[in-house]
Amino acid sequence: MSRRMFAVRCIAWGAALGLVLGATGIARAQAPAAFIVVASTTSTEQSGLFKHLLPAFTKQTGIEVRVVALGTGQALDSARRGDADVVLVHDLPAEQKFIAEGFATRRHDVMYNDFVIVGPRADPARIAGLKDTPEALRRIRAAQAPFVSRGDRSGTHAAELRLWSEAGVDPAAGRGAWYRETGSGMGPALNTAAAMDAYLLADRGTWLNFRNRGALQVLVEGDRRLFNQYGVMLVDPARHPHVKREAGQAFVDWLLSADGQRTIAAYRIGGEQLFFPGSGS
Repeated sequence: MSRRMFAVRCIAWGAALGLVLGATGIARAQAPAAFIVVASTTSTEQSGLFKHLLPAFTKQTGIEVRVVALGTGQALDSARRGDADVVLVHDLPAEQKFIAEGFATRRHDVMYNDFVIVGPRADPARIAGLKDTPEALRRIRAAQAPFVSRGDRSGTHAAELRLWSEAGVDPAAGRGAWYRETGSGMGPALNTAAAMDAYLLADRGTWLNFRNRGALQVLVEGDRRLFNQYGVMLVDPARHPHVKREAGQAFVDWLLSADGQRTIAAYRIGGEQLFFPGSGS
């Protein structure tokens, strides 16, 4: 074989090898990164917490988190169907039921904030400054003042219904008149309340991130009944074998770790902290 022919063949082999390696590199670049699905609440998503929290987790672990933001009841139903690896919600009785049904083996407190009652500046029910939430609800009912409920089986909706029960009021009796159910997440419900100059129970995190406030302002806060605890659970792989146990547990462990708790605490709007570390067993 001539030297020229040998050189030509070497160039051809090199080009072919380059194409193979290039194709492999492209395939690797396009391969999906490890990811988990987290079923969570509209309050954690619409407060902006996940936009703050998840990049830090992904940077540290390489695991992408895809959030499905629903009301707590719907988030737990999604996990029951095996459509999530982890749930992060805020309705303790519903979470305990989820565990009792065998869909998770353990629940962890992860963070907390509080609920507030917001309403129009005119405050026709005269509830501003009250620290007794049931009394505030009784006054709203007596005044027949517009009240917007999420009506969506969310943790906020469940908390609202417990507070009406403690007040001795059946809000369903006023449905369609002064009591309006939106069947929506926290942000849309706040938009409705702002448009109607209505009262509403909101989580503080979403309220602080909400801009379309109109005449709404916080009227009732500081009652111990308004405490809002969030819990996190890995969906049990024994129930749904496709659950990503290791990656999902890595997310749970990171949230409970010192790094995760510091990241939660660092999320602020206008200098005000939205969520407070609350990890535990």
